[in-house]
Amino acid sequence: MNCPSCKEILVILELHEIEIDFCANCKGIWLDTGELELMLDDESEKAQLLQSLEIIDDSNEKRIKCPICSKKMEKVRHKDIDTVTDKCIYNHGVWFDEGELEEVILASSVTGDNRFTILLKELFEKK
Repeated sequence: MNCPSCKEILVILELHEIEIDFCANCKGIWLDTGELELMLDDESEKAQLLQSLEIIDDSNEKRIKCPICSKKMEKVRHKDIDTVTDKCIYNHGVWFDEGELEEVILASSVTGDNRFTILLKELFEKK
């Protein structure tokens, strides 16, 4: 699969049996539908994170194409912060530019050392 942002080939990273598509060039992350939810242990955390998304029409960002279906994705804002990500209109997944996934998680109420935060610490750990 190619990066929807810079068109480079995405690398598949497996973190605790969850596959994440990562662009080594622009540092973006593609999560297929369901992968974000797989990282969360608690059902209320899943619901809260997913409910924090709202579709917007006023973004000045260029709309990019889904790496699976090649249709232009919709811009989605996370209610608690000003971060805008890209979501496939056919629900194939969500694209996070560099740092966006970390911003969304840090702003959410997902706390503690659950599977999700452990994965994020591994993913964003400064080497």
